[in-house]
Amino acid sequence: MDVSEPASISTGIAQRYATAVFELAKEAKKVKAVETDLTSLQDLMSSSDNFRALINSPIYSREEQAGAIAAIAKKMKLSPTMANTLALMAQKRRLFVLPQLVQTLRDIIAEDKGEVIADVTSAKALTKTQADKLAASLKKTTGKTVTLQQTVDESLIGGLIVKVGSKMIDTSVRSKLNSLQNVMKEVG
Repeated sequence: MDVSEPASISTGIAQRYATAVFELAKEAKKVKAVETDLTSLQDLMSSSDNFRALINSPIYSREEQAGAIAAIAKKMKLSPTMANTLALMAQKRRLFVLPQLVQTLRDIIAEDKGEVIADVTSAKALTKTQADKLAASLKKTTGKTVTLQQTVDESLIGGLIVKVGSKMIDTSVRSKLNSLQNVMKEVG
């Protein structure tokens, strides 16, 4: 059995929806509005257990999902393109790919602008100066404008984990302690 199959299916579905949304938004010159929608949706997914349950749980009927999504889209003032896409996804029982859709669409928009998105996880929130220095350093490395997507994970103790495309740089204290622990196990 291929364990990666469900992930590749959701990624494929998300890729198709993201491409369609981007092309519609670009044609209507509403890419900026879609970017704002993506930030709102990402915030909602990270902060609301109820929303995550709505998009992932099979216990909700198509009608319940569609009604909830329509109400959420109206309350969040999502652009018509995004609201219609979410309604279609609810109708087709595809809301479970929403996290992948958001990420894929962000990547497509960034690529169109000639930008690269760097996922940065730090033990404490970065200051504006630190974020600017990191973005400048990454711009030298990648040759493209870098947009930082920051998250805080206090379990890192200190340092950063930076992901740009398929590359990851982990300078966190947690990973160094784990490496040291592995070396100690090999010795003993």
